[in-house]
Amino acid sequence: MGRLSCFLLSILSLQVLCPNINMFFNQQPVMALPLYTDSRWIVDEGGQRVKLACVNWVTHLEVLVAEGLSKKPVDVISEQILDLGFNCVRLTWPLFLATNDTLASMTVRQSFRNLGLIESIAGLQANNPSIIDLTLINAYKAVVSSLADNNVMVILDNHISKPGWCCSSFDGNGFFGDQYFNPDLWLKGLTRMATMFKTNKNVVGMSLRNELRGPKQNVNDWYRYMQKGAEAVHSANPDVLVILSGLSYDKDLSFLLTRPVNLTFTGKLVFELHWYGFSDGEAWKTGNPNQVCGQVVNNTMRIGGFLLDQGFPIFVSEFGVDQRGTNVNDNRYFNCFLGWAAELDLDWALWTLAGSYYLREGVVGLEEVYGLFNWNWCETRNSSFLQRISALQYPFQGPGLAETSRHQIIFHPATGLCVLRKSLFEPLKLGPCTESESWSYTPQNILTLKGTYFCLQADGLGQAAKLGITCTQPNARWETISDSKMHLSSKLNNGSTVCLDVDSATNVVVTNTCKCLSRDNMCDPGSQWFRLVGSTRQRVSGVRTKSSFRISSVLHALGKNLLGSFGSLL
Repeated sequence: MGRLSCFLLSILSLQVLCPNINMFFNQQPVMALPLYTDSRWIVDEGGQRVKLACVNWVTHLEVLVAEGLSKKPVDVISEQILDLGFNCVRLTWPLFLATNDTLASMTVRQSFRNLGLIESIAGLQANNPSIIDLTLINAYKAVVSSLADNNVMVILDNHISKPGWCCSSFDGNGFFGDQYFNPDLWLKGLTRMATMFKTNKNVVGMSLRNELRGPKQNVNDWYRYMQKGAEAVHSANPDVLVILSGLSYDKDLSFLLTRPVNLTFTGKLVFELHWYGFSDGEAWKTGNPNQVCGQVVNNTMRIGGFLLDQGFPIFVSEFGVDQRGTNVNDNRYFNCFLGWAAELDLDWALWTLAGSYYLREGVVGLEEVYGLFNWNWCETRNSSFLQRISALQYPFQGPGLAETSRHQIIFHPATGLCVLRKSLFEPLKLGPCTESESWSYTPQNILTLKGTYFCLQADGLGQAAKLGITCTQPNARWETISDSKMHLSSKLNNGSTVCLDVDSATNVVVTNTCKCLSRDNMCDPGSQWFRLVGSTRQRVSGVRTKSSFRISSVLHALGKNLLGSFGSLL
């Protein structure tokens, strides 16, 4: 019965264990597939913006089975993905799954048995009895079908060639011509996967290769093979988005600034970038966060972000943090990342769904501290983290979303919330960004409530910021200062400088002495970081929430699997 404990716990305490974090943004299912590109935006068949708010689901390790299936039924995981506010999954796959027929035809049970993962076999038998005796390739298809049944879009990501953990510059999987990276075999695998899922309309994109890297990487071979790969995928399945990664672990697309790709098709091309805290070494921990944020954002725009101005969508297909909250480097990076991603309204995929792995780098049951779920996949690891990214699951602007005139919202990355006004007589507070005020930021640096005479004013050190109608005084002017451009600074009537801040106990917006502007590496400016984000969405009050995980259908899935499992366990 131990292997069913997570099952039973899910039935008894579903709402407590896995709360519906998507209470702030009701992500609507996408119906008008396939997807296309319209300049820098991804749109549906009707031309309306579709924001990819994805999570990575690992299927490229030695077992070759989507992680977590020994812990929960696949349909329950798929439902939870949707109900946590994600509308798509970046589903990884190793090249050899598509090109080695002997490997692909092995059963799931045999794959686990070969690796000595007997306990995982018992978990799979209990949770996914319909999958355990499928071939590996059919098990992969079953996961895609489950996601489709739950209205979750899928991006197929060729993560690696030889199954295993990624990535190293010397693992033989890094670049064309490496030990396990034969370009012709790669083209064959891409074609097979594109053809195999041609009739699966929820497969909306294919990422051609994850994190190109290593001593062999060079620009000329990138153009030679990535263009061939793009053409092969589009020829086999013209409906999918074709997603191209860059060099140096998908951090560098700078070569495209002067030499665009040359393809026979249009309206399907997307570029992807990766950005983690550790991408910048220990800079966030050892440097001043404002200065590091400014430097890293400027560099990211220089080596990849410029593609937005060239009319291409950017898909940040990997980012993430240690969700235990104890990693200073990650914590500081993440505030900067959220401000940048919100301002540009980027498409993205969080790393990762998995709370643990069947087998990773020789360790059975290795815990993934970057994972959304905890080790046993029963609970979300960090509910405050999910609140912080919920604002980014919602498109702020784009084709078909001109619900009102363009305005600004004031986003607070450290909480994932925005500045709200309950009434003229109550202090401004943080709350869900769907309920945010519409602000106008004038060339004179005045933040006014759009359509009114009221402007944001600093009232005193440690005092709540207020609304007033005298908007020509220094305390009504707000400059974006510091290298991060996320401090909103004003001057009090006595001439002293203050910055917008948040009272952590009440979420009231206040003004305090500006902190951490430069040099100091022991200081965290997160509470004072705000980002003005352009939006054309209407304000929504009292967003109605869905019942967590659509309980009736989840219980049905759980019950169905339980009935099948008891027969095999007794």
